[in-house]
Amino acid sequence: MAKIIRAAVIDLYQGVANQGMRGVKEILTERSGKVNGQTIVYDIFEARNKDEMPDANYDLYISSGGPGSPHDGEGQKWELEYFKLIDKLWNHNQKNSPENRKFVFFICHSFQMACRFFEVAEVIKRKSTSFGILPVHKTNEAYADSVFSGLPEPFYAVDSRDWQAVQPNHKKLKGLGAKIIALEKIRPHVELERAIMAIRFSNEFLATQFHPEADPIGMMLHFQKPERRQSVITAYGEAKYLDMIKHLNDEDKIKLTHEKIIPAFITQAVQTIRPVAQPTF
Repeated sequence: MAKIIRAAVIDLYQGVANQGMRGVKEILTERSGKVNGQTIVYDIFEARNKDEMPDANYDLYISSGGPGSPHDGEGQKWELEYFKLIDKLWNHNQKNSPENRKFVFFICHSFQMACRFFEVAEVIKRKSTSFGILPVHKTNEAYADSVFSGLPEPFYAVDSRDWQAVQPNHKKLKGLGAKIIALEKIRPHVELERAIMAIRFSNEFLATQFHPEADPIGMMLHFQKPERRQSVITAYGEAKYLDMIKHLNDEDKIKLTHEKIIPAFITQAVQTIRPVAQPTF
């Protein structure tokens, strides 16, 4: 018998206008009814500006990107409640069979928060902002991953961050059963450690530093606004802006990443917690 899949979307944008939340909502709506006939409904929780936080009774959680430092919330109510929720969901999964577990996807700012919570890497400020449609490289672990195996090497994603996760704690990662799935672009001329771009914490917990929810339409709308266009040109130059606009609709870049990562994660979640009923004879 079909049941409703309940999803909680945790909005960390702090009231700042963005295309990320639109992208997440559209993916959830598009996937509804597509996997084992299950309807997906979602609720949105504005964590940083309204102290809203879901309880642990949802099937699926998607935690968004957001502005500012991943350390901004230290000591604040919303961060305490956020970490309490992650802890509760993680411990729930350790005690339950796969069909009763909770699935969580962390995006960008949330990725950095998850790295802090699990203490798997140092989360530090970059020397300069990483911005654009950039190559992301798969690690060996990615080729057997249920979400990343179908992506090319490298694949392309929207990257927009002033912070990064580096210096992975391999002992912590091993203890969790976590795996680094992707690293940032190769920069042979830069003598700096490459940042972590994706971590598979468990079968149910997946985190990406980049924005897999970004789609060409949303990016075009966002960056063609005069004020946003000018801010990008001022910060990175007109050549960078034009190059990004040029590649928005490339089939092998963010369109592919948008269509593959979060939809695959949702499909895996639904197939696990609402498997197709086997006929009885």
